[in-house]
Order: sequence, then structure tokens, then C-alpha cells
Amino acid sequence: MVDTSDEWIITRTGIRERRICSPDWATSDLALLAAERAIKDAGIEAGDLDLILVATVTPDMVFPSTACLLQARLGAQKAAAFDISAGCTGFIYALAVADRFLMGGDYRYILVVGAETLSRITDYTDRNTCVLFGDGAGAVVVGRGSGPNGILSTYLAADGSGESLLYLPAGGSRMPASHQTVDEHLHYIQMQGNEVFRFAVNAIPECVRQVLEPAGVSIYEVDHFVFHQANIRILQTAVKRMKIPWEKTIVNIERYGNISAASIPLALAEAVDEGIIHPGQLLVMVGFGAGLTMGSALVRWGR
Repeated sequence: MVDTSDEWIITRTGIRERRICSPDWATSDLALLAAERAIKDAGIEAGDLDLILVATVTPDMVFPSTACLLQARLGAQKAAAFDISAGCTGFIYALAVADRFLMGGDYRYILVVGAETLSRITDYTDRNTCVLFGDGAGAVVVGRGSGPNGILSTYLAADGSGESLLYLPAGGSRMPASHQTVDEHLHYIQMQGNEVFRFAVNAIPECVRQVLEPAGVSIYEVDHFVFHQANIRILQTAVKRMKIPWEKTIVNIERYGNISAASIPLALAEAVDEGIIHPGQLLVMVGFGAGLTMGSALVRWGR
């Protein structure tokens, strides 16, 4: 479809495979599968949820929110629900929001989902972006507790001056859909790859520093780093700058590509399932993406 090759893609991005959902599926369908597994793993019922947060830039529709659609399909009648749009940092933003709600004392269980169908907004005639993005979902249940495990600190930041570095131009109030916007491929992801790369390799170390300092934790005490899976070269460059062992980095980009807000929870879920992450270990999760946004969370894993 475009002038590229398997070798070019792998050497420059680290991506070997991607998942694309079928035409009759939407983001809420992927979110439902992830949510049901997370709820079962947490040992609770959907009816126990107090809040549902879905991080996504590919909602089923402009409104109602994908979180509300998910709430109905789960049967979580007492749960409030809303979406969070923070690009590839969406899951971290949602996790930080959940943390604040739990500290307020009125909420006990919150479902946090990152779900995307980026294949729907990918221009497969654009060789700079069409090899990067895929579909997927991941979810966690966070709850109020008194033990040593849980979210220890979070950090969120944004730089809206970088809006045009990674965006989808048409379909909103600024540029409503028209024959012209469709013909000009303006309903697809637009990205300035080199600029986003520079932003990301600086954002990762800054996010790590900002989330560790308030908790009084050294970078050498962290057991695993779960970064947004955007590009293997971004991760390699950032890890080298921070002088941390590559073995501490959770990486699955070769199997899924960039799945935006879904990449961190999916990488987290796989690492737990594979026995890489154990209860009591310290994790740092870092997201970066459209907005521009960036954020991180320090977590001691466990129940």
C-alpha cells in the first residue's frame, strides 16, 4: 500500500505485529473484554464499582461517552462514568483521577480502562504513520485500602503549544466534517514524527524524576518501568539517558505497535500474567502523547 518494507518498519520502530479489530467492533467492545477480566481478577462484581473511567481518543461516538456505554454493558448501575482524552497519556491521567477520587473517601472501587481502535483513524496511504498504530484495551480496578501497596504518587503535565505535532484535524467544532475534509484525509492522525520523538525522550526522564521525588524513592529502587509503547528507539534512548538496566523495562511493542491509552495497561497485564511483576514490587508507569501531554505513576503492586 505504501513504499516501505518489513525490515524498515522493524529497525525504525521495533514493531513486528499489530492487532486490528473487525469492522463490526468498536472501542467499547474491546473495553468490555478488558473490564470483565479486571473485575474478575479483583474478586468483585460490576455492581460494586463506584466509578468507571475510560481513557480513549477513539470513542464509539462523540457522545455519550464510551464509559457510559461500558457501564450499561457491565451492568454497573451505581457507577458514575466518563471518558478522559489525554492521548497516549490517557491511562496515567485516568489513574491519577481515580487516585484523587479514592482519597476523597466516597468511592471504594474504580475501574480504569485504556481502550483504542486507532485503525479507524489511521491513514493507510501515509507511510509515516500507517505502520505504527493498532487496536487494543487494558484495564485495572483500583480500590481504597490501608496496606503498603497501591498508588504512591502521580505526576501530570501538558504543553498545549505542541498541539499540531500530533493531532486529528477534522471532525470537531473547529473543522466539522465535510466532503472536503474527507477528501483531504483530515479525519486521520497527523504527526510530525521527529518532533514527537524529541519530546518523548525528554518527557520520560522528567516524568520519572517528578514521580519519584515526592515519594522519596530512588530510581535504583524501582523494580520495573512500564512506558507507553510508542517506538522502541524512544524507549532505548530514554533508558540510556537514565542509566537504568534495560531488563527492568517492560516492552511488548513488537506485538501490538502503538495503541495509545491502551498500551500501558496491556503491557502491565501481560507482565503480571507472565510472572514478571510480583506483589510488593515498585513500578513506574510513564505516558506521553498528543496534547502534548505527559504523566507518570509510582505504584507498589499488589492488593
